[in-house]
Amino acid sequence: MTSDAAPLLSVSGLERAGIEVPDFALAAGEALAISGPSGSGKSLFLRALADLDPSDGAVALAGADRNSMPAPRWRRQVTYVPAESGWWAERVCDHFEDWDAAAPAAARLGIPAEAGDWSVSRLSTGERQRLALLRALVQGARVLLLDEPTSGLDVEATWAVEARLREFLSDGGAMILVTHDPAQARRLAKRALRFERGVARPERRGQ
Repeated sequence: MTSDAAPLLSVSGLERAGIEVPDFALAAGEALAISGPSGSGKSLFLRALADLDPSDGAVALAGADRNSMPAPRWRRQVTYVPAESGWWAERVCDHFEDWDAAAPAAARLGIPAEAGDWSVSRLSTGERQRLALLRALVQGARVLLLDEPTSGLDVEATWAVEARLREFLSDGGAMILVTHDPAQARRLAKRALRFERGVARPERRGQ
């Protein structure tokens, strides 16, 4: 089936010091896996897409060029979730507009409702990762740029996160996922790019 609708995310001529990336587009519901050794440019790529680092080229969300909107608006919709996110307040709930509204979604990720009153300093690495993902989801992200989102999680928590990501895709989102786990890449994405020394090339994925 073909469609005249604009892809959810399109990237053309992306230029940023340290990386070389082919043009690509992601439809709603589609995920792209990113692999490669440490230091090969994967995080630089995600930061460029999120407009966190200077870059040139045409990057558009549903046909709207990122230069046509304020950077904070772009980043709320095309949201970068690093392996270790920033936390600017003492309590977890202070990082959410409405923790009570977010609590049911947190529970699905294995985070109890009372975590809203926790100090950020008591969170484990895995809890911080899941809460950072939750923050991106509840703010209305349409494209998730995920940098090793399950690296600090056990198997049960990893399954919970992957289930939520599949739901996000089913609801019409798109996702770019950096992972060192080939099995996870295959579970979540049918397309992939591999970085080597800053250069990304398409990598075939099985169905």
